[in-house]
Amino acid sequence: MKSLIIIFFLFLSLQAKDYTRQKNVQNFIDEMVIKHNFKFLYLQKLFSNIKKQNTPLRFFAKKKRKKPSTKLKHKYPVHGAWDRYVRLKVTPKRAKDGAIFVKKYKKVFNQVERRYGVPAEYIAAIIGIESLYGKNMGNFPVLDTLTTLAFEPNRRNKFFKSELKKFLQLTYQYGINPRHVKGSFAGAIGLGQFMPSNYEAYGIDFNKDGKVSLTHPYDAIASIAYYLRRNGWQKNRPVATRVSFKGNRFAQYKTGYNRTYIRSRLKDIFPKYGKWNYHDKVRLIKLDRKNFDELWYASKNFYVITRYNHSAYYAMSVHQLATRIKKEL
Repeated sequence: MKSLIIIFFLFLSLQAKDYTRQKNVQNFIDEMVIKHNFKFLYLQKLFSNIKKQNTPLRFFAKKKRKKPSTKLKHKYPVHGAWDRYVRLKVTPKRAKDGAIFVKKYKKVFNQVERRYGVPAEYIAAIIGIESLYGKNMGNFPVLDTLTTLAFEPNRRNKFFKSELKKFLQLTYQYGINPRHVKGSFAGAIGLGQFMPSNYEAYGIDFNKDGKVSLTHPYDAIASIAYYLRRNGWQKNRPVATRVSFKGNRFAQYKTGYNRTYIRSRLKDIFPKYGKWNYHDKVRLIKLDRKNFDELWYASKNFYVITRYNHSAYYAMSVHQLATRIKKEL
C-alpha cells in the first residue's frame, strides 16, 4: 500500500499544469510579446503544458523561522566538514579523467590558455566538478524547472524569472526547442553548468558555428576561461598554498575569501613547502578537518574561482583537483 501511495504522488507530480491561468504568468507573456517580440500563441502553448518540478522547488522553498531549541548544545563541535566535502569532489578517478579530457582537447585548451591566460587544469577541474566532464549535465527539463521556480512561491522568484526570460530568448535566437533542453535542478546548462544569463555575458562561440553551445566542449572550455578572465584572473599567478601555524585549531585571525591581509603582518604563519612567489594581499582559508584545521594562503585567482561558485570549499576543491590533474598530464 505504501509503495502505491508513493507512485500515486509521483504520478501527480509529473502531471502537466496550465500556467497560463496564473495572472503573473500572463503578465510575463505580455511582457515577452511587447518588449521582446515573442509570438503570443507560441508562449501560450509553452506555458499551458508545464510539468511542475517539485524537487527544485523544495530546495528553494522559503525558509521557515525555527523556534528556539530547548535541547542542550554539544559541548564540543563536530569537526570534519572539509573531509566530508572534498571526498566527493576530488578523487583519483576524477583527476585521471580530467587529464584524459585535457589531452583529448589539447589543441583547444592550448588556444584558450594563450587567449585568456587560464591554465587548462583549472578549466578542466571546474568541468569535472560541475558535470563529470560532460557525463552528468543534469536531467531536469530546463523550461519546466525555470517556470516552476519563477512562478511558484520560493525565496528566489525574481532571480528565476529573469533566468527564464534569458532562457527563452536564447532558445528563440538559436532556433532550439526549449522543451528539449536538460539541465540541473536550478536550470544550469552544459559542461560548466552556466545559468542562461551567463550565456549572454560570458558565452563564447569558439568553434565558429554561429551559436554558443555550452554542451559542446570547445565552447564550454572557452566560455569558462573567459568567465574567469572577465572576473579578474591573473595570468601566471598562483592560486593557493598551504601554510603552518601554531596549534591544531586556528582562531588567531578571521578567515574567508572576502578578507585580505598583508602577509608581513600575519604573525607565525608561513608557507609549509618553501617560498611562495606571491607578494600581493592574501586571504586565509581554513579547512575544518576531523582532528585539526588546515590553513592556506589564497591569492586573487582563488577569489576569482569563488565568483563561479561563492564558496571557499568549492574554490579549494577546484584548486586541489587542478593540481592533481596537472600531475596526471
